[in-house]
Amino acid sequence: MDKIKKHFEEEAEEFDQTVLKLIPHYKEMIDALISAIPFEQAEPIEVIDLGCGTGEVAKNIKERFPNAKITCLDLAERMIEMAKKKMEKYPDITYLVGDFRGFEFDKKYDVIVSPLALHHLPTDEDKKQFYKKIFDSLLTGGIFYNADLVLGSSDYLREVYMAKWKEFMKQNISLEEVENKWIPMSQEEDRPAKLIDQLNWLTEIGFIDVDVIWKYYNFAVYGGLK
Repeated sequence: MDKIKKHFEEEAEEFDQTVLKLIPHYKEMIDALISAIPFEQAEPIEVIDLGCGTGEVAKNIKERFPNAKITCLDLAERMIEMAKKKMEKYPDITYLVGDFRGFEFDKKYDVIVSPLALHHLPTDEDKKQFYKKIFDSLLTGGIFYNADLVLGSSDYLREVYMAKWKEFMKQNISLEEVENKWIPMSQEEDRPAKLIDQLNWLTEIGFIDVDVIWKYYNFAVYGGLK
C-alpha cells in the first residue's frame, strides 16, 4: 500500500481530470451509485466514503442528501486536502487520513460507499473479510455500494474487458502512455476479483437485494442492503 499511497499523493491535484480520461463513463457510474441510495432526500443519514479520493462521490451525496453527515476516509493526505477544498462550504463532513484496511468503525452507518478503492485489497479472502466488516458496520436497513474495477468470469471476457478499457483510454491519452504507464501500474497495484464471485460473497455474508446497478465491461457498481 505504500506504493499506492505514493501514487495517489502525487496524482491528487490532477486526479479529477485524470479519472475522466482513465475510467469509462465515470460520472455516469457515480450517478448510478448515488441514485441507488434508498433514502428520502431530507433524511439525516450517516454515510462513510471509503477511499474517498478528492471527495467527488461525497460531494454528490451531500448535494442529493443535504442533511447527510459524511465521513471521508482516504490513504493519501493530499486527496483529503482536495476533498476539504471541494466541500469547504459543508460543516458536517469529517475527514480522516488512513488505510481503510485497518479502519475500526466506531459507529454504524446508513450508507457505506467506496469508489475505485477496494480492488486494492490483495486477496479474495481479504475482500470477503472486509465485506463482512462493512456488513457489521451498517445499521439494519443500511446499504453498501461499491464502484470498482472487476474481472470477467472467463479468460475471453477478461481479454475483451481489457481491450475495451484500452480503447477508451486511447481516446483521451496517447497509446504510449496507456501501454507504458497506466496498464503496468494497474497490473502492479490492482487486484480485482470476478464480479460474480463478489455478488456471491455479499449474499453469503447476509446482504439482501444484492444487485449490479451499473456496468461497463471491467467497471461496475454493485452492492446490497442489510
